Amino acid sequence: MSSQDPWQTAEIAGPKKAAVITKPAMVLAVISRAQHPVLLIGHGAATIDIGERKLVDYLIDLARTKQIPVIATGHINRALKARGYTEAAIMPAVEAGQRIADPGWNGPDGKGPCDLAIIAGLPYPMAWTLLSGLKNFARLTKTVTLDNTYQPNATWSYANISVKEWQENLEAITATTGGPGDV
Repeated sequence: MSSQDPWQTAEIAGPKKAAVITKPAMVLAVISRAQHPVLLIGHGAATIDIGERKLVDYLIDLARTKQIPVIATGHINRALKARGYTEAAIMPAVEAGQRIADPGWNGPDGKGPCDLAIIAGLPYPMAWTLLSGLKNFARLTKTVTLDNTYQPNATWSYANISVKEWQENLEAITATTGGPGDV
């Protein structure tokens, strides 16, 4: 059973809260509509076990299959390089959040402002704060969090789901091949 209660109960997200992702097709549809998505990977992705794999493995699959530019925070770049992924831009999470919110920033690949930020692997309080900033100051940028804890400041978020259900969702999201326009 899942719930959509934030883990940071003392904080109030405001009247506008994340829509709950109920099936992987929702994430795929959001990605397919995005003109210029970006994937922000936090350092926790290298340590989170999901079945036989780490979260970072699923995120690399997503970046490759959907051709999404990656911003690596903290020391996650070492885990990305160990897995053969060398295309990530490296910057602190707070700076990445500020740049994503800046409509004049052309993204990590220089192809234009980000209209979708996909976030995973950040510590919960940091993701909460980063998503709050994007919700309030980057109104044209939609956000999706792929962690298994509900983030009310995102545009779309999973509810608090089990690791098994999370694994099934990540496998379905990364199984679809092709570019950003394919679902």
